[in-house]
Amino acid sequence: MSEKICNSLWRASSPDAPVLTPLEGRMDVEVVIVGAGFTGLSAALHLAKFGVSVAVVEAQEVGFGGSGRNVGLANAGVWLEPDQLDQAIGVDAGNIMYKALAAAPDCVYGLIKEYDIQCEPVRNGTLHAGVGKAGLAQLQRRYEQMKKRGAPVELLDAAEAQARIGSSKFNSALFDPRAGTIQPLAYARGLAHAALKEGAKLFDQSPVSKIEPAENGWVLHTEKGEVHAEKVILATNAYSEFGVKEQARKFVPIFYSQLATKPLSDAQLASVLPNKEGVWDTCTVMSSFRLDNQGRLVFGGMGGEGSVLSNWATQRVTELFPILSKVEWDYCWTGKIAYSEDHLPHCQQLQKGLFSVAGYSGRGIGPGTVVGAELAEWLSGRRDSLSIPTTILRDISFRELKRLFYEVGAHTYHLGQQSHALS
Repeated sequence: MSEKICNSLWRASSPDAPVLTPLEGRMDVEVVIVGAGFTGLSAALHLAKFGVSVAVVEAQEVGFGGSGRNVGLANAGVWLEPDQLDQAIGVDAGNIMYKALAAAPDCVYGLIKEYDIQCEPVRNGTLHAGVGKAGLAQLQRRYEQMKKRGAPVELLDAAEAQARIGSSKFNSALFDPRAGTIQPLAYARGLAHAALKEGAKLFDQSPVSKIEPAENGWVLHTEKGEVHAEKVILATNAYSEFGVKEQARKFVPIFYSQLATKPLSDAQLASVLPNKEGVWDTCTVMSSFRLDNQGRLVFGGMGGEGSVLSNWATQRVTELFPILSKVEWDYCWTGKIAYSEDHLPHCQQLQKGLFSVAGYSGRGIGPGTVVGAELAEWLSGRRDSLSIPTTILRDISFRELKRLFYEVGAHTYHLGQQSHALS
């Protein structure tokens, strides 16, 4: 299944990425990061800001993976309902993680403001739209659990939801005013510019061929260069073909495609998402939709590009929004979601000084930004532990963990077909 990006709206409308070069020769830093997505760039930005020497090595280009292809909803929290989160990792740890990721939009929009990142930020909230009895029941549970934890959410009835969305097909919606939308590739490129401004070193077109132990740390090899570092962060997420391939054992890759219409008319925009919230529904096969700043409707669903997807999307959009009687698609692109078994991100220390982050399950903007910042604070010695304990409470095969980090037995990590298993 292809992952075409040549017809991506985000690529067509994003400001330029920084001009980078491949890694050549030897470089010595305190921390090296594999992957220039939200997590890797946030970690690099914050590490550099804290005075830690850091380099990012990217196999393709900034935001090439899920960070540059996703829907662009900057949400609070994780996929799990709050009570499910407590059941999964314990009440105390769940409370810590919940509070940290509840503030994720503040972290995202704070960086956007601080570094003047031009990424179409709109913080008008998001709507989780209810479909059927099961969808309504799910939103009622989420509302009660989130209100219990102090979240400023609102549960909209059918009339309110339909007015806010512009469609009669939903019986409810959970409105979260903390959240919003961004242009995700533009945000990733903006983080790269900010990281460079703070002193981080970034290299693109530099796939890593091998990672192995070295004196006082690790050495990371590319075709024309190598980086020696005390610590390594693997931040390739679903795009593990550009990192340690065995990391993919921690999640199921799910293809998610999006299509963007021609700009809607003023009359259509008055009806369809008039407040410009981002929306996703409660269906098992989820759909998402939002507007960009040109008034295009961006519609997404599970699966790869092709006529089947575009035909389904056209039918679904015209069902949801009869005012869009004739849908014309200008853009279509596909990405991968790293869907973890427990719906939680995983952060592990594979060996001393070798860290892995993966499994955002489709919610990478806020958590990726926060996890990157948290790792930077922790690795720079500014805190004794991460404030998101669940990201470090999973091992590769999803067994119950017995300590903070689960160390596995491999010592040299060869990327590609000769890779060794990490267990």
